[in-house]
Amino acid sequence: MKLPRLPKIGSKLAITACLSLALVASYRPQDVFASPLRRSAIVRAVADARPAVVNIHGHKTLPANGTDAGRKVNGMGTGVIIDERGYIVTNSHVVEGVREIKVTTADSESYIARLVANDVQTDLAIIKINATRSLPLINVGTSRDLMVGEEVIAVGNAFGYEHTVTRGIISALHRTVNVTDTQQYIDLIQADASINPGNSGGPLLNIDGEMIGINVAVRVGAQGIGFAIPVDRAMDIAARLLSAERVGGVWHGIVPVTEAGDATGVVARSVQSGSPAAQAGIQPGDVITRINSLSVRRTLDLERALIGMRAGQEVDFEINRRKQLQQVKVQLVAGSPATTHTVAKATTTTSDAVLQEAWSLYGMRLERLGDRSPPIAHAQFNGGLRIAEVRPGSPAAEEGVVSGDMLVGMHEWVTASPDDLAYVLRSNKIAQMQSIKFYILRGNNLLHGQLPVMRR
Repeated sequence: MKLPRLPKIGSKLAITACLSLALVASYRPQDVFASPLRRSAIVRAVADARPAVVNIHGHKTLPANGTDAGRKVNGMGTGVIIDERGYIVTNSHVVEGVREIKVTTADSESYIARLVANDVQTDLAIIKINATRSLPLINVGTSRDLMVGEEVIAVGNAFGYEHTVTRGIISALHRTVNVTDTQQYIDLIQADASINPGNSGGPLLNIDGEMIGINVAVRVGAQGIGFAIPVDRAMDIAARLLSAERVGGVWHGIVPVTEAGDATGVVARSVQSGSPAAQAGIQPGDVITRINSLSVRRTLDLERALIGMRAGQEVDFEINRRKQLQQVKVQLVAGSPATTHTVAKATTTTSDAVLQEAWSLYGMRLERLGDRSPPIAHAQFNGGLRIAEVRPGSPAAEEGVVSGDMLVGMHEWVTASPDDLAYVLRSNKIAQMQSIKFYILRGNNLLHGQLPVMRR
């Protein structure tokens, strides 16, 4: 059989055919014409994550420098959809100072977003678009089990090229990066996947297509050195920026454990005194597994479930208490400064015991601050314990801790109260470790060190 002659390369038909095939190959790797071998783990990971990644554009005016007037520049970045109603997480520096935030979704729909909340210190922000449909969500993983050397994928608006995909490996964990005299990133993931200007705010994925970090910074002048905020910390900060009290002005009173959730739900670290949750019978240690129809796996889910709720509304909570599921109704009330910071305290005996334990194990004499706690500019911490005295020769002294410092966190948990400290020191996870990272606030500077895990 004689095959039909192909058109000459220079003909319009040939050019059109080539372009069509190129578009199919590049935009639809999951097309039926692609062989199973071509649909690698990376191809599948990108295909799964891509619908939840958005591109962000805007214009901002840089401050005047000396005699020069402020100049307008084009800004660009990336965001990740974390709620189907149009809430998106990105970097604060991507949207800060932008008059009109333009968002383009993966299917090329364009919106003007509004800034919901941002935190300059952690460089995270939440923006909102008014979508006409339910939006696809990113598959959120965990940063607790990351391995140096494992493959990662970055997706973002690199140099304005939308949905650029790069791949590499995790080069290191727990990096601290000083950007300016006042801006410091802590506990970052370092990767050699190309992260370029415009990638900021986009997802860093593992090979399963799960988001394990938010891309945040590049090392100027270096190749293959990029950084991402671990997803567990990013989602906890996003939860605070999207909290029911901040966004909706309602109060529930549950103070969750600030660590990534899993299929079991979110643990109530404490329950604020006199709060709706306390009146409904929710207790410290209860695991929240569902709110109304939303399954709760992490703190962000708890806050997302209450978006749009108003004071006086009853909300159905499903909790797991000692492996027994219970249904309770929580009637939300309007939030106020008086209620926001009233946290249920442990008994005096328990509090005194754990503070004495900190002195005997680590040489830190800690004091509760309560209402005297100064405001903390770092959104991942919500209070601390004042270090009144440091015993000479103790583990704390050897790490450079001094009187007047404030202990704000240990490992991946905050230490805003004796309850928090007791949770950390009695954690089975900590008992299996050789040392534990701690964070202190000295003035406006956030510092960290390592303390040995002492066997009681």
